[in-house]
Amino acid sequence: MASSPDTRGQVEALLLREAECLDERLWDEWLALFSPSVEYWVPAWDGEVPTSDPGNELSLIYYDSRSGLEDRVFRIRSKRSVASHPLPRTCHFVTNIRCLVDADGCAAKANWRVCSWRNGKQVEFWGRYEYALERGGEYGWLIRRKKILLMNDVVPGVLDIYLI
Repeated sequence: MASSPDTRGQVEALLLREAECLDERLWDEWLALFSPSVEYWVPAWDGEVPTSDPGNELSLIYYDSRSGLEDRVFRIRSKRSVASHPLPRTCHFVTNIRCLVDADGCAAKANWRVCSWRNGKQVEFWGRYEYALERGGEYGWLIRRKKILLMNDVVPGVLDIYLI
C-alpha cells in the first residue's frame, strides 16, 4: 500500500529530525527516535555488492539494539572515545525520501550526504539509507531498522554514527 501524504510528512519529519539531532549533538533526542530493539547497520562492501549478513560478514558498524547506540553515545559524551575528540562539525543532507506503508509498519529510503569539518580537514560521505519503521514516538514512527549504504567506503580516518 502506498503512503498517504500525512504518513509521508511524518516520515520526512522523522528523518530530517534525526539528521538535525546528529548535527546539533542532541544525543538523547536522537536516541529517542529509535525503537529499543533497533538494528543499526553499516555493511561493508564485498567487491561491488554490500555484505548481506552482519552476523557472518564484515560490517563497518553494527548494533543489534538501542543499548549499543546508547553505549556509543555514552563514550562520545564522556570523551572516552579518543577518535571522537574533538567532535567534528557536521551537516547532514537527506533527500529523495520515499516510503511505503504496509500492515507491519513503514519502509523508507532516502539518499544522504554528510559534510564534516575537524582539525582543519573536510571529509564527505554519501550513500543511501534504508529504514524499517514501527508506529510510535513523537513523529508517529520509531526507527526499528536502519541500514546505511556508504557509497564512498574508503574511510580516511574515523567512521562513526555522527558522520553518516
